[in-house]
Amino acid sequence: MKNSKNSKLRIIPLGGLEAIGMNITAFEYGDSIIVVDCGLAFPEDDMYGIDLCVPVITYLQENAEKVKGFFITHGHEDHIGALPYVLLEVNVPIYATRLTIALIEHKLEEHNLLGTVKRKVVKYGQHINLGEFRVEFIKTNHSIQDAAALAIYSPVGVVVHTGDFKVDYTPVYGDAIDLQRFGELGKKGVLAIMCDSTNAERPGFTMSERKVGKTFEGIFSDHEKQRIIIATFASNVDRVQQIINTANKFGRKVVVEGRSMVNIISIASDLGYLDIPDNTLIDVEELRNYPDDRMVLITTGSQGEPLAALSRMANGSHKKVKISPNDLIVFSSNPIPGNEKAVSKIINELYRLSADVIFQDTHVSGHACQEEIKLIYSLLHPKYSIPVHGEFKHRKAQAQLARELGMPKENILMLSSGDVLEIDEDSAEVTDKVAAGSVFVDGLGIGDVGNIVMRDRQHLAEDGIIIVVLTLESGTGQVLAGPDIVSRGFVYVRGSESLMEEMQEVLNRTVFDLADRRVTDWTRIKSTIKDVLSDHVWKRTMRRPMIIPIIMEV
Repeated sequence: MKNSKNSKLRIIPLGGLEAIGMNITAFEYGDSIIVVDCGLAFPEDDMYGIDLCVPVITYLQENAEKVKGFFITHGHEDHIGALPYVLLEVNVPIYATRLTIALIEHKLEEHNLLGTVKRKVVKYGQHINLGEFRVEFIKTNHSIQDAAALAIYSPVGVVVHTGDFKVDYTPVYGDAIDLQRFGELGKKGVLAIMCDSTNAERPGFTMSERKVGKTFEGIFSDHEKQRIIIATFASNVDRVQQIINTANKFGRKVVVEGRSMVNIISIASDLGYLDIPDNTLIDVEELRNYPDDRMVLITTGSQGEPLAALSRMANGSHKKVKISPNDLIVFSSNPIPGNEKAVSKIINELYRLSADVIFQDTHVSGHACQEEIKLIYSLLHPKYSIPVHGEFKHRKAQAQLARELGMPKENILMLSSGDVLEIDEDSAEVTDKVAAGSVFVDGLGIGDVGNIVMRDRQHLAEDGIIIVVLTLESGTGQVLAGPDIVSRGFVYVRGSESLMEEMQEVLNRTVFDLADRRVTDWTRIKSTIKDVLSDHVWKRTMRRPMIIPIIMEV
């Protein structure tokens, strides 16, 4: 890996820098590109009908012959969720740790891609050589097993990408984060750090996952007569393990509800990441065979997702589980920014059903707080800082930490998705911009819903639609039928007869005026109807429904 003159490492984040989600970054040197993570984002409230968002990868498509592989830090949706969509365009091998690969394989199987995509399981400490790059996987802790940081060796220096991480000295499963390796890398010299910013605003340390286990024991002993329902993230295998351990200790059976929860638990237990005592797990069908004080349900829906198991239980649409006053529901998670309203709604619905709810002190974060971020910086001594993973305010908080640790302001690089950062030992600057952003996935369609369609959906959702139907005689252009008005989502017709009559009169006048002036051009007729009706409706209602004139010829 010789350092040719004028060659710099190009770091190109294609997502993950404006919000929590859709993490994907390309590293380019010479004729080699490697990609770290490939995540999705969930839709905002105003993205009507959209299921999920995946990153724009135009740059990777245009340089497909250079792309050597995907390196995945861990198995969360915001880091692996877009792979099935992106691999359709850029099919290269995937490198990740054991559980992460298993979760990716489950996704590929659902999209019929398992036979066409190469995967390689990587162990901690292993180095993968691809083109101009060498990538080392380093053990970290997170809220899912097998999380890794990546040391990316390039001809101009080493970049350490932390992935999502925390420092947990007493993890539930496996070893603590490999701080020694970070220290060794720091001694040799690190060009730049790309560090998780999610909790960069929070002082102190993130608590150990084991702390939640002790909390569960207290909850179980205080509520011995109640059925306990615990909602948590499906991917938090350690949390699930602690719930199972506590249930077993108190002689309770466990039911797992929610498709993603069932999938991850079966994958994790098959690989040995979950230790489930015999005769502990039972099927949801067997619930009725056990009294409340012998049951624990582990369920999805801790973020208030409308179709998740807990939401269906709360609104009474779950076929197998009905909430009763003898139920205790534990939210073992914090609302992700933006989900607070949805979570609050579920809690209110559960209280209405007279259930007990606990939503405090039953969760610890999987992300590093300020002291852990400082620790990693102190071990690595990076020359440059590139805060990643989080909203702008989170990344800005990390930039402030880097300043406090003595890093010069000009060495802290606040990038936006699509920026091309050219970096070497002597300089780091943004030199270009490439296409970046979201592609909407709606049902089976990928990218067929764009900004114009979204604008129409918002328009329809806000003000509704009016359709005007008119039948003209071919040749003469004489009005044979209509104009008739059909409206949806604009006003309730039966309660607004006078407005509908006014609109009808305005239309009749407009159409007969056009006929008197012998206007037969359809485009002109349509635009006149649209303009006149739109003006009248705005004056009367201060609304702008979508108006669609339809002309038929007989």
